[in-house]
Amino acid sequence: MFETLSLPLVFGAFALAALVVLVLGTRMAGLADRIADSTGLGEAVTGGLLLGAATSLSGTVVSLTAALDGRAGLAFSNGIGGIAAQTAFLALADMVYRKANLEHSAADVTNIFQAALLSLMLVVPLGAVLTPDMSVWAVHPASLILLVIYLMGAYRTADMKENPMWEAVDTRETRHDTPDEDTTAKESPARQIAAFVAMMLVLGVAGWVIAQSAEQITDRMDLSAALVGALMTAVVTSLPELVTTLAAVRRGALQLAVGGIIGGNSFDVLFLTLSDVGYREGSLYHAIGSGDLFWLIVGQAMTAVLLLGLIVREKQGPGGIGWESVLMLSIYGGAVGFQAWSG
Repeated sequence: MFETLSLPLVFGAFALAALVVLVLGTRMAGLADRIADSTGLGEAVTGGLLLGAATSLSGTVVSLTAALDGRAGLAFSNGIGGIAAQTAFLALADMVYRKANLEHSAADVTNIFQAALLSLMLVVPLGAVLTPDMSVWAVHPASLILLVIYLMGAYRTADMKENPMWEAVDTRETRHDTPDEDTTAKESPARQIAAFVAMMLVLGVAGWVIAQSAEQITDRMDLSAALVGALMTAVVTSLPELVTTLAAVRRGALQLAVGGIIGGNSFDVLFLTLSDVGYREGSLYHAIGSGDLFWLIVGQAMTAVLLLGLIVREKQGPGGIGWESVLMLSIYGGAVGFQAWSG
């Protein structure tokens, strides 16, 4: 269908789908905060599991669609590039929250655990790339390992809410997750979740449009898959994370903001599992180029910096933000510049 459209119409479809993603992302932040209150799950757990996975749905569809079309580079770089972009969004949110460093105010052991889990997950595809090519039914064992790690981590994240073994030290700037009693009493959790699922489905359709448009843009403009995946589709499909993070910060749901980014990044790594299943020509990890692997290293570096920031909990750094935010933006900016120069 998209092959018959002119290039301006392809860009128009891409922009329209991006707008849908942006608008729904705005609404999902507030709804997720209310679900956290009415279900008693808390902001960090809801952000890390529910909001993180939901806002990543459009990106999931992009990677899976690209893999089914045999475009391994686009499928891989879309998921991994989104991790770097979304981590940079957290630094932007730190700039918006002026009272103190965001990682200091949103202190929660769940977010620290999720960041460590993400670091572990990012090592797996790197190991798959560096080891001999192997697959069962054209699926690499690393894809199954990623799924197992994510599911075990999700279980531990939920359990940590009920049985915490570590607690963050409170300061004047620490903001705790306090449920809104009026919201909890007036709104039905079932209706909230139903509305949330409906918006997720629309995000999935938007993701398919973005994938089809990106493939045409890549071919017609003779661009590299790594460039389009990491800097175009990854950023656009990450717009819900940007919007929901900024909206959550403005609402004072700081743990939801941090948890949504980290949880979304963990879910994004699972793009590789779905993409490997969808890619029928063998192991996805051995069909990518060095440019795709570059963004895996960038994502790992930014996650490590974020984890250090969550542990150190600096109250304020340069310009009223944390040093981890400065470093994350520097790493991402340098990576974008290098990719644009080399790609």
